[in-house]
Amino acid sequence: MVAISLNADLGESFGPWKMGDDAALLPLINSASLACGFHAGDPEIMAATVKLALGAGASIGAHPGFPDLQGFGRRAMRMGAGEVEAMVAYQVGALAGTAALHGGKVTHVKPHGMLNTIASGDAALAQAIAKAARAIGRDMILVALPGTELERAGRAAGLPVALEGYADRLYEPDGTLSSRSLPDAVHHDVAVIREQALRLMLAGEVIARGGVRIKLQVQTLCLHGDEPDAVEAARQVRAGLLAGGAKLLPLPEMTFP
Repeated sequence: MVAISLNADLGESFGPWKMGDDAALLPLINSASLACGFHAGDPEIMAATVKLALGAGASIGAHPGFPDLQGFGRRAMRMGAGEVEAMVAYQVGALAGTAALHGGKVTHVKPHGMLNTIASGDAALAQAIAKAARAIGRDMILVALPGTELERAGRAAGLPVALEGYADRLYEPDGTLSSRSLPDAVHHDVAVIREQALRLMLAGEVIARGGVRIKLQVQTLCLHGDEPDAVEAARQVRAGLLAGGAKLLPLPEMTFP
């Protein structure tokens, strides 16, 4: 039986501005990665999303990003390793305090957007993120894309590393995600998302650009909460995985190689 954790990026509203349907998505997933106020989210939204996650039985993780509210953390910023380390510790610490206020605990760290993209190829920034995560908890799970500097930094720091796949993103033949600047980088068809999720999690492979079939071993699958059909996609992916014999678990209940 394959153990899988479905995760989603949540808590990405800001003040009166709403992003996604977190309340509907949370019962369908196992682990929630919450925005920490830099690319999205604010103290009240963080608290409300923590309470929703606890009520749904989902584990809580931090989703730190660049301080880029207007660009939703998807624009590149020039920051040194020291700045990134402090920035990640600040955000994870804020969520840890919010979670503790409501009887919860932050158990994983997953960098957001462009921070994740840059750190995947930049050893110094990847090490800064891993160092910040380890300082907050030596058993903190670091979520990373397979074969990246972030994966290597997490393992070097002695952290459990959860390798992540994406059901709704197009892959390039080298195993990287297609740039969001490309028009076909994000899948919007629920049937396509479901098929890619099942192929990734049950067969350990994905069909990349040009029909190239690549092996990709992952333990957790991201379902973006900011897409219009996110809830229906999550519902179908969950049903398909369960029908395929998968065991769905929160990240802290899984073991990682």
